[in-house]
Amino acid sequence: MNSTVSSVQGNVPQTPDALPLQAVILAGGSGTRLWPLSREHFPKQLIGLFGEESLLQSTARRLDALQATRPVARDVLVVCGEDHRFTTAEQLRRVGQSGRIILEPVGRNTAPALTAAAFAIVQEGKDAIMVVMPADHVIGDIAAFADAVAIAADYAATGDVVTMGIVPTRAETGYGYIKVGEAIGQSGGHRLERFVEKPNKQLAESYVESGEFWWNSGIFILRASVWLELIKHFRPLIADASQLAFAASQADRDFLRVGGEEFAACPSESIDFAVMEHLSDTSSPAHGVVVPLRAGWSDVGSWDAIWDLLPKDAAGNVARGRAMFEGATNTFAHSEGRLIACVGTEDLVVVETPDAILVAKTTEVQRVKNIVARIKAESGSEADHHRKVYRPWGYYDSIDSGLGFQVKRIVVNPGASLSLQMHHHRAEHWIVVTGTALVTRGEESFLLSENESTYIPLGQTHRLQNPGRVPLAMIEVQSGTYLGEDDIVRFDDTYGRK
Repeated sequence: MNSTVSSVQGNVPQTPDALPLQAVILAGGSGTRLWPLSREHFPKQLIGLFGEESLLQSTARRLDALQATRPVARDVLVVCGEDHRFTTAEQLRRVGQSGRIILEPVGRNTAPALTAAAFAIVQEGKDAIMVVMPADHVIGDIAAFADAVAIAADYAATGDVVTMGIVPTRAETGYGYIKVGEAIGQSGGHRLERFVEKPNKQLAESYVESGEFWWNSGIFILRASVWLELIKHFRPLIADASQLAFAASQADRDFLRVGGEEFAACPSESIDFAVMEHLSDTSSPAHGVVVPLRAGWSDVGSWDAIWDLLPKDAAGNVARGRAMFEGATNTFAHSEGRLIACVGTEDLVVVETPDAILVAKTTEVQRVKNIVARIKAESGSEADHHRKVYRPWGYYDSIDSGLGFQVKRIVVNPGASLSLQMHHHRAEHWIVVTGTALVTRGEESFLLSENESTYIPLGQTHRLQNPGRVPLAMIEVQSGTYLGEDDIVRFDDTYGRK
């Protein structure tokens, strides 16, 4: 056991009820199979796929049901990428969740992310039972989830590593499997025998028929100190690099930035590959336990999974937004604005957004990620951004563009401010639609009200602020030889952006 973990375990109570539960949310995914709704800079965990609440928000509130029976840490701990930090923080705030957000300077898969979270927990000589959850899964029955976590926490408090297993309902080739061993006590847990990678169809069918293999949910319950011991034992390079990165971390507003160079040097491995697959080794410092989760779990990894979870009409159709069906069966239609009319369609997925449309057979939706890869290879913006792009101060919507011009609708939140900036290649015209704008242009500052406008010449230092109590909406017309978002020189920024 390493010295960090030894000192932690020596200072914390060992009884199950004394250790608090700590929600640890891994929010680094990109969700390419749910394109065009999910994009690189606005992935599926930030989207309200099943209502107003995003998957991240639902995950952050998932331990609330346990508050009455077990101590639960007030702050959720989220690990996410730099690009998603402001949206993540704002979404947590909107559902009344305070959170500590650890920023990954580069993606290194889930094992280093969890190690950084564990170091954040033990840094003050404390320990906790981490409930490690991907940010982009769905749990339909929260009460059943809480019951399963309570059982898992009892195992974890004594040093076991628990994974939630889903009793399979079909031969699924898109999930990893866990071979379940003998029962442990009367609580419903089983010994974890081994992990199995995603199988082919024939092998998946044999797994389901045997009754010995469950789906791997990707949800883990274990003590922070135990994880640090295990990662040091099985993957010392990850442990050492993560510890150096955490030692070099710096607080930035609501965020904790781990050391960039140190974290980039960390090997990229998943939790399963780095640790979980080795728990059955005789040399393992901890044992693996599987607790069944019967709570309507889904990883919503593709459009057919979304269709499967939503209510359907008599012909098996699902309409979201403006959609009509005529002689259609088993068709999923999702509209972000325009009307989708499906006539005589069968086993089809249609997803409309302002800048892209997906049409796919339900049996082929796993191949959507190939389209995203091709868009990236062609440097298409549709893989990374929506037409509406969120910023910490609000958002902008690129409503029209052409040779030498671009038109945006900009909405600035009350009290928010854009950076003090300038552009080398474009000039801008601003027209206020609603609200009040405080404009800084060179050495002068002035207010603009509804139906008033101003001009920002090329190369002129400027800033836009909303001093009011209602959102500021305005139209920006850009003109110039280059209109890319990287033509921004920031001199001062409230949000610490470079």
